[in-house]
Amino acid sequence: MGSFVTRRLQKMGAREIFIPTVDQYNLVDGAAIQRMLQDSRPDLIIHLAAQVGGIGANREHPAEFFYNNLMMGVQLMHQAWQFGVEKVVAIGTVCAYPKFTPVPFREEELWNGYPEETNAPYGLAKKMLLVQSQAYREQYGFNSIFLLPVNLYGPGDNFDPRSSHVIPALIRRFIEAKENGQPEVVVWGDGSPTREFLLAGDAAEGVLLAAERYDASDPVNLGSGNEISIKDLAELIARLTGYEGRLAWDTSKPNGQPRRGLDTRKAEQYFGFKAHTSFEVGLRQTIDWYREKRKQTV
Repeated sequence: MGSFVTRRLQKMGAREIFIPTVDQYNLVDGAAIQRMLQDSRPDLIIHLAAQVGGIGANREHPAEFFYNNLMMGVQLMHQAWQFGVEKVVAIGTVCAYPKFTPVPFREEELWNGYPEETNAPYGLAKKMLLVQSQAYREQYGFNSIFLLPVNLYGPGDNFDPRSSHVIPALIRRFIEAKENGQPEVVVWGDGSPTREFLLAGDAAEGVLLAAERYDASDPVNLGSGNEISIKDLAELIARLTGYEGRLAWDTSKPNGQPRRGLDTRKAEQYFGFKAHTSFEVGLRQTIDWYREKRKQTV
């Protein structure tokens, strides 16, 4: 999402955009955060940095996902307050919601249970930014906000099979299967879970609208409002990539959270955000981008 936020800021006329990279400023290190703030002297921080991945990556690296995401966020917000930054936009995750949250997920349900086990360490680490935002506003009057985006996708996504989320993973799998003439593609789980997806470009619009118009620490969902089963998703991506083989469901692999779908009314009410890109259009854009990238790497 960072690249979309950057391009949108440039189009809006922002003249000074500072983008720290991990090789220059590892935000897990408090000293690096301090150096980054001194070098950039920001008025506004949009905290998009995270260590993320799909179910497999979350299962393999739960301690890293917890520690690195927690330390990045908590130290950054604390030092931003000390430094006198005017506002911090903290990006949470739909993984922070309880495993069995009633659909559509309402922000008021955020504390009514434990997150789905496979991504709980990541979800809880991000959730602490909400606690911190509310505490620092109450005690220090510090202006920070906390947004809860649903699963993101789009051009520029991570297509690495070791760490990618479901949409880029399926796109890559189907394209490679078609190229190699594979009669079957294996998909994790049984296809019954549902997910909601938001195009990264739309998410960037929501983040910047919130940065401009929203000044409270109550959490706000960012989503498209459209829920789809993994089975229907896989069949749709197979059709859009032109793959005509079989889908085999590996039920020995975890399904993850049973359902995900957000109540997106507060984003529209508080800062006027409503997703506008249809899911199929967004998928086509993502598939086209990945195909072009593959051509460039051959």
